[in-house]
Amino acid sequence: MDDEKNMMTILDVAALTGLTTRTLRWYDNIGLVVPERKKQSDYRLYRQEDLKKLQQVLFFKALGYSLAQIKMILLHPGFNRKEALEKQMELLKEKRKNMDMMIKTIALALAEENGAYEMNDKERFKGFDFSKNPYEKEARETWGNDAVDSANVRLETLQKNEKANVASSMEHLFAELALIRNTDPTSSVAQAAIGKWFELVNTMGTYTPEMFANLGRMYIDDKRFAKNIDMYGTGLARFMCDAMQAYARTLSGK
Repeated sequence: MDDEKNMMTILDVAALTGLTTRTLRWYDNIGLVVPERKKQSDYRLYRQEDLKKLQQVLFFKALGYSLAQIKMILLHPGFNRKEALEKQMELLKEKRKNMDMMIKTIALALAEENGAYEMNDKERFKGFDFSKNPYEKEARETWGNDAVDSANVRLETLQKNEKANVASSMEHLFAELALIRNTDPTSSVAQAAIGKWFELVNTMGTYTPEMFANLGRMYIDDKRFAKNIDMYGTGLARFMCDAMQAYARTLSGK
């Protein structure tokens, strides 16, 4: 645990960021940014890593992501902070470019209202951006269009509280699986736990046994996945991969 002298209280963070203490407590309650707790008083104490995570959350919010979406991104096994920052820089620059275009469009619209200019149809809608979530590109390359489209449909039909529940369930399952990662991945205990994982990923898309097995292999083949999963416990990625292979074989009757 960091030296408390180098940590910030919730009041310090509120003053630093401009966020209310109520917002910071809410982020803590939903598992988005969870600070340390002082044992004697239960005061929230924020480490540098907590501040970095909070910064990441605010960048995503500036790009229009909901808290449920942000949590799902941050908890995704393939999440990489450096890559996310690079992507956010790119997207914010694009957003600034679009905003500049919209300002010009508004200026022309005002000129038109004053009778000094007549806009053409193309100019009238220049700067509006209705592009899809840019994080889909990598997902589509990894999973294929069908899986991503299916996941989008499922997520769109979920209520806000249901989306938050999915993100929370992911975190709890990683923790649960980490506790049994040194057991036999084919054991009944391991298979029951990995069965919950199968059910959870199928709330976000449609995964056949083969796709589920391929997902497990990605957990160890992709270093980003392995690194982030193993943050919950060394060897967890390998354990999940082996358990998922066994579960998929059972589902396929092999």
